[in-house]
Amino acid sequence: MNSPVFFFVASLIVSCSYASHVQDFCVADYAAPKSPVGYACKDPAKVTVDDFVHSGLGVPSNTSNVFKFGFSAAFAFNYSGINGLGVSLGRADVEVGGVVPIHAHPGATELVVVAEGSNIIGGFIASNSKVYQKPLTKGDTMVLPQGLYHLFVNQGNTPAVIYAAFSSESPTVQLMDTSLFKNDLSSDIVAKTTLLDLAQVQKLKKLFGGTN
Repeated sequence: MNSPVFFFVASLIVSCSYASHVQDFCVADYAAPKSPVGYACKDPAKVTVDDFVHSGLGVPSNTSNVFKFGFSAAFAFNYSGINGLGVSLGRADVEVGGVVPIHAHPGATELVVVAEGSNIIGGFIASNSKVYQKPLTKGDTMVLPQGLYHLFVNQGNTPAVIYAAFSSESPTVQLMDTSLFKNDLSSDIVAKTTLLDLAQVQKLKKLFGGTN
């Protein structure tokens, strides 16, 4: 295939591959315009060690919500040193009886480790609807494949702390509850497509801030 498009794509791939090896890092420059592929690189002369250190994951996140769950992120938007490196980290705090609601990361695989807690149900749903779940305790790890819905439920007697590593510096997230009920799609259509009662849909829309 000798089309101009082929040569353009090929040269782009080579260029990107080359760029990833001609510099050690690409610390995010928050002052520069952000492109669809991420942050621009800060002038190396202005990079300091502080760009590679993030503080904050040692502090519990806010769990005052309906799920009794909070999350603190160390992503490219607030951790400039990981820009372009394809990794990030987060901390989830889950109160007793709390849940990390069903959600997915379309662009990242997630690897978690339980730092505190026991009897935490962790699991994911494969594309064939098969469920893989198991009670986790302090020290256990679990991998959650990219794009698959997953969840955690703290059935233990103490609050849980879960650290999560992602294969992207800016992992996106899609929560099932907010996708369904924090939108402007009509309640009637949501009810018909989910087989839920219309009154229940309207109640959940009000809870999550949806309209129509």
